[in-house]
Amino acid sequence: MRGIRTHVVERWSGGGVRICQRLPPFAGSRHLPVTSISDFWQHRRLPERRQSPPSRVPAGLELFTSSSVFGASVLSAAPDGSLGLGGGVHWIRLFEPPSPYATGVEETSVEEYASQVKLLKEFTDIPSIDRAWTIKSGDDVGASAIIPSPSGSKLLVVRNKENDSPTILEIWGPSQLEKEWQIPRTVHGSVYTDAWFEGISWNQEENMIAYVAEEASFKIDGASEKECGSWKGQGDWEEDWGETYPGKQKPALFVLDINSGKAQVVKGIDESLSAGQVVWAPYSSDSPEKYLIFVGWTPENARERSSRKLGIKYCNNRPCALYAVQAPAQESTSNESENANATGCAITAIKLTDRLNSAFFPRFSPDGKYLVFLSAKSAVDSGAHSATNSLHRMDWPADGKPCSSGNVIDVVPVVMCAEDGCFPGLYCPFFLNDPWLPDGHTMVLCSYWGSRQVILSVDILSYKLSNITPADSNHSWNVLAVDGGKILAVCSSPIDPPQIKYGCPAGHSGGTLSWNWLDISSPFLQHSEKVRNMLSMHQFSIMKIPIGNSDTLPKGAQLPMEAIFVSSSNSQSKEPFQVNQKSGSLNPLIVVIHGGPHSVSLTSYSKSLAFLASLGFNLLIVNYRGSLGFGEEALQTLPGKIGSQDVGDVLKAIDHVIETKLADPSKIAVLGGSHGGFLTTHLIGQAPERFAVAAVRNPVCNLSLMVGTTDIPDWCYVETYGKDGKDHFTEAPSVDQLGDMYSKSPISHISKVKTPILFLLGAQDLRVPVSNGLQYARALKERGAEVKVIVFPKDIHSIDRPQSDFESFVNIGVWFKKYCR
Repeated sequence: MRGIRTHVVERWSGGGVRICQRLPPFAGSRHLPVTSISDFWQHRRLPERRQSPPSRVPAGLELFTSSSVFGASVLSAAPDGSLGLGGGVHWIRLFEPPSPYATGVEETSVEEYASQVKLLKEFTDIPSIDRAWTIKSGDDVGASAIIPSPSGSKLLVVRNKENDSPTILEIWGPSQLEKEWQIPRTVHGSVYTDAWFEGISWNQEENMIAYVAEEASFKIDGASEKECGSWKGQGDWEEDWGETYPGKQKPALFVLDINSGKAQVVKGIDESLSAGQVVWAPYSSDSPEKYLIFVGWTPENARERSSRKLGIKYCNNRPCALYAVQAPAQESTSNESENANATGCAITAIKLTDRLNSAFFPRFSPDGKYLVFLSAKSAVDSGAHSATNSLHRMDWPADGKPCSSGNVIDVVPVVMCAEDGCFPGLYCPFFLNDPWLPDGHTMVLCSYWGSRQVILSVDILSYKLSNITPADSNHSWNVLAVDGGKILAVCSSPIDPPQIKYGCPAGHSGGTLSWNWLDISSPFLQHSEKVRNMLSMHQFSIMKIPIGNSDTLPKGAQLPMEAIFVSSSNSQSKEPFQVNQKSGSLNPLIVVIHGGPHSVSLTSYSKSLAFLASLGFNLLIVNYRGSLGFGEEALQTLPGKIGSQDVGDVLKAIDHVIETKLADPSKIAVLGGSHGGFLTTHLIGQAPERFAVAAVRNPVCNLSLMVGTTDIPDWCYVETYGKDGKDHFTEAPSVDQLGDMYSKSPISHISKVKTPILFLLGAQDLRVPVSNGLQYARALKERGAEVKVIVFPKDIHSIDRPQSDFESFVNIGVWFKKYCR
């Protein structure tokens, strides 16, 4: 993956330690010295993959042995009091700034572009921690995934190749490459290394690895490429899993036997299932069978009679279940059936979660007694693409043999209404591979809590849940690893770049375990004095925006919504000064609107928004009703009311800051992407006098056009009709349905638009195809509106290729400064 800088801290048997930094070949990229953790850290380019590591451990470095699949040991102190990462093999992924050159610069704006490019480069030089202990693909080494074994003594390196080249699997030992296999496309395609289908799991003996890969494509028997020349038939068209998964049709399970080098497909899984998130089940020494637990998705994720695969990225409403299947034997003879066990019984996957229509992220407790998992049942039932999660537990049989009649216990149920700052429900973006504290039944996880992300501890036996982030912190926190009762985390805010934190238990208070959080010196997170000075001149707060009482709304939907307000502040007194000291006027305001709509804007650091704030804008980041993190009742009021309730909520937030003298009503810009772009274009149509300028990224402008071109047509029905939209869904919408969707769309208000607007579009977007934004932009131009369009030929819905993201926000900054001063 381009645009990623990776620091690698490795522990090798024999004592070698190295820190490596890998940078992509972007213009202006530079190495940052790695010096302040301690005097003995070394800094160098990542060596070639066959190069041996250093042979000597620097004096004073203490390392722990990792015990999880992703390496769990965290920090140790050197004699000088500094701290370092240690144990097994560890990685932190950091985003690297792209080339600071934008295209399409108007001649009259050259100086403005040059100034903003230079400023944005200052902010993109600050790396942001994405997650720890895994490296995604990179130009330097070509690794798609790097997964240490439970003991940390071995390392699996996956190298997915393009076109029809074989996938390369490597096993590294303490100091060198030990084994390498090239898996041809006749066995399987690329290994899945995304955050959803991905599942790469070592067994405890470290002689077998289960993983998810694309099922081998069909080939006509007896026909070889040599016989057919260079021409290949296309075959029948098949559905894929949509946005970010083009061409990905059937993820399947495989097991690699490290001793024999044989990669086998796991038998007994129904052909209709797409498999992912595989883990090894605990097994008993009394039983020869070994089992795999995996998540299975069916293509019938819209209606029972439909075999279409609807887009799965960002869509937790796709039905799925946990299954158990017997793993292939380590060695099998030719006269034994690969699809039968020792007793001659057929091996068929067992569905473990019959009573739930959603189950994913399976994790076993350290003692193997419990299987814990998340469910998005609320999303599946309602059709909302994301909703409140629930946490569940199953007792695992002592003999290690799974059964379909296991009792599923609710550990954390769905919260409907959250009052007075109480727990709003689970909204977990991911699970750690090893989330357990030393007691073996308390897990650590992240969840959205209003406009913040917090770290929670959940006791799966007593059902006790605690927020273990500091009580006085409005920052957002993300857990990176848990080991030995310690937590490695990162926290940030809109005005504070990421800071690594080390959590230590501080004892029990009132029956609750309290935590001390230490700041960790991080040389690779340092930023320039210019950026420090700019960020010190800002402050942020979480605003409560009153909704008002209504007899037609549930209680949860009448609670105040939240907005994050970022403003300039006097660095000496820290008192807010919204008035521009030169002109005596209020700073212009950018209203920032998230997509989804069932997503959330958090109080975490964003280099792009920090850049916009440093241009002299205040920011109003709105979490309208329907956002995650505020309870299920508030969320479920939005489907069926898009274009009205959410628009009204954003206008309420704007009115609030105007009434409190924080914004000048004549200097308001609005920015949003996806559904945030839907709201942006609605706002400039429904309230054309209120906005000086607008910018959108891959906006939904016309639902009646989108429904026939998107990978998630069901979204159009559910957000138009509410929960009943699930029953209305069809691939051939009626005239009345198209009319309803059109009336809900921004394009129905296009005749009233007066606001200059910038469009940033990804040509490869399968979620909101480029035609949606182009149709709206062309219609505005037809009416003589001020419109600028930039299309990124290689980008998908998120427009997250580093150079494209950089160019997007440079253009947004210039566009906003032009029309809103």
